[in-house]
Amino acid sequence: DGLKDGQGNPLRYDRVYYVGEQDFYAPRDENGKFKKYDTAGEAYEDQLKVMRTLTPTHIVFNGRVGALTGDGALTSKVGETVLIIHSQANRDTRPHLIGGHGDYVWATGKFINKPERNLETWFIPGGTAGAMMYTFKQPGVYAYV
Repeated sequence: DGLKDGQGNPLRYDRVYYVGEQDFYAPRDENGKFKKYDTAGEAYEDQLKVMRTLTPTHIVFNGRVGALTGDGALTSKVGETVLIIHSQANRDTRPHLIGGHGDYVWATGKFINKPERNLETWFIPGGTAGAMMYTFKQPGVYAYV
């Protein structure tokens, strides 16, 4: 049936982007350098120790540093409406679009719920996905963080 605004009217978008936010827990040696292992099994015990601190050593979008920059940048034209779906498997997160906002936001991915409107930052609980829709009004670089 498609996405609806709070009054049941259909919402349209021109592009959809997916942003997967991942945490990595890389063990360090006594000198603070990241350890290397021959197999994933060898790293298991050390990785568990790091994970139990709930302090990731790396937080990335779409699997790697810089995945959404350069050739991987999410692009749009002025006047286009973009739907960004954001997931985070481990921790709560609060994404936002610098230079823009969420015209419509489904923070917990429940598209049957009424969307929240005009949010600068939205809250996505760990283990869920959320979505935001924004229509770009002027040219520029908008940072999604």
